[in-house]
Amino acid sequence: MRRLKALFLVMVTSLLMVGYGQSAQSAVVNDDDMIMGNPKAKITVVEYASASCPHCAVFAINVFPAFKAKYIDTGQVKYVFREVLTEPVQLAAAGFILARCTGKQNYFKTLDGVFHAQQEVYETKSLRDPLLKVAKSAGLTEDQFMACLTDKTALDSLNARVERIAKAGDFDSTPTFFINGQKLIGEHSLADLDAAIAAAKKTTKAKK
Repeated sequence: MRRLKALFLVMVTSLLMVGYGQSAQSAVVNDDDMIMGNPKAKITVVEYASASCPHCAVFAINVFPAFKAKYIDTGQVKYVFREVLTEPVQLAAAGFILARCTGKQNYFKTLDGVFHAQQEVYETKSLRDPLLKVAKSAGLTEDQFMACLTDKTALDSLNARVERIAKAGDFDSTPTFFINGQKLIGEHSLADLDAAIAAAKKTTKAKK
């Protein structure tokens, strides 16, 4: 798990040149959350994750595709993704800003590309080249990529989102999941999520 970074104001202009319980709040969907699935689904899964968190990348690459196919694509789950900054914050910030730069319809596909590029970033200690590949695969030119990651408005918006999420006090590491408000901390298998979703379905039926 990755512990949260307390300081959210990162300088994106220079990052291309260097190496780099139950919650009521988790049930509230914000306008700037990234969402997949049936908006009327009885089960809501909220994930707090960082684009620089290796455990988040393992989940995104190895578990999320099967989870999406089983629950999101079938309309059983509304999935809400919330952005968190962990070390190195330059990678986390750049990954999220890039994903949003490609548009809501491409956000999750681009973020998946960032997670797949994460290991290359760590091995090469370079942000620019691995993320530029992701940007180009999403249809951005190099100039658009540079403009995206040096956009102060985008950075300010990210910082505001992250600060709001951190102040809510729902969690202190990534990834953290909430399934209808019930917390799961750390990297989890599909079987773990199966059990949590089954329990949430029973609780939902019992409340009827």
